[in-house]
Amino acid sequence: MRSRKRVIALDDFEHNLLINGFNEFRNMLLEEEKPTEDVDELLLKIIDAPLEKDKRRSGYEAR
Repeated sequence: MRSRKRVIALDDFEHNLLINGFNEFRNMLLEEEKPTEDVDELLLKIIDAPLEKDKRRSGYEAR
């Protein structure tokens, strides 16, 4: 079965809040000496998430 992807739209504030929240959770796991691989992977995905492309057509506008 194929896994489905989920897409969410975040502004810069929400994006930073999400990164900081996951980083705090990661730090708690480190203090408890628990594995952080899954959180690390998700944190990198959030940090490297691309910005939404402009949906306007370039070079042509309907008249």
